[in-house]
Amino acid sequence: MSSSAPLPPKPEMSVSFAGLHLRTPVLAASGTFGYGAEFEDVVALDKIGGFVTKGLSREPMAGNPAPRLYETAAGMLNAIGLQNIGAHAFVQEKLPELRKLNTVVIANVFGHSREDYEDTIQILNEGEGIAAYELNVSCPNTAAGGMVFGCDIHLLDDVVATAKRATWRPIIVKLSPNVTSIATMAQIAEAAGADALSLVNTFLAMSIDVETRRPRIANVTAGLSGPAIKPIAVRMVYEAAHAVDIPVIGIGGISTAADVVEFLLAGAVAVEIGTASYWDPCATENIARELEQWCAVHRVLKVTELIGAMKND
Repeated sequence: MSSSAPLPPKPEMSVSFAGLHLRTPVLAASGTFGYGAEFEDVVALDKIGGFVTKGLSREPMAGNPAPRLYETAAGMLNAIGLQNIGAHAFVQEKLPELRKLNTVVIANVFGHSREDYEDTIQILNEGEGIAAYELNVSCPNTAAGGMVFGCDIHLLDDVVATAKRATWRPIIVKLSPNVTSIATMAQIAEAAGADALSLVNTFLAMSIDVETRRPRIANVTAGLSGPAIKPIAVRMVYEAAHAVDIPVIGIGGISTAADVVEFLLAGAVAVEIGTASYWDPCATENIARELEQWCAVHRVLKVTELIGAMKND
């Protein structure tokens, strides 16, 4: 009788942080997964860690005029303009359906004033089934002349502290990469009460059609995402994770299981998959499955063993 090599042990893929328990560290990112229910027939939601809703504001928003998307050589430009149905409609129309799904729901929140964030969170507080809030601080504060919350230490401190006071749910602050020191902004958010961080949001960018001499995006500038930003995002996650004691979620150009491992080694406790869902709607589920296979092949018994495990000698 011939003997065969033993099967690798099944790894433990769950992670816990900031009061959240995920069956896998792979989440779907805000703005790329709708309100979640739209993917129910495409992605097995019980096979991923959860998802972050598209950004929610106090009132409905129509977003920017088209064109709003443009594919770049190694990524994508987008200037959707945070189009959404508003917090009230989300609680009344979307949340009841989401409660039926076996997955973690994180609500992304944004505003153009401190009061906007506070009001939106208070509306969402009335809904059941939200595990945490992710604050998008890459928005301009209209009361401060358009200064972006996440690019000013005083505005960032103010909005995070306000959000923390407004709810009992965990607050995840999604940091902008368009800053001089990501470590400094991470520390400001932590000191203001953030339970976790997610980074990075998109990089400010633009593209011009040389034939028409017009910008390819109606808004002129847009956010760059996709594989092009991954090396910078990994560096920023590494810097942030080593600057704070709260958990960090990595975002930026992830399209393979190896990409996830890279972010975990840099110090992330979980990741969010964004642009990859545009070319493969099943990307989040596929990457979560491939990550488990990667861990099994590499004899990683617990995925948490990878967090911050980069060798630097």
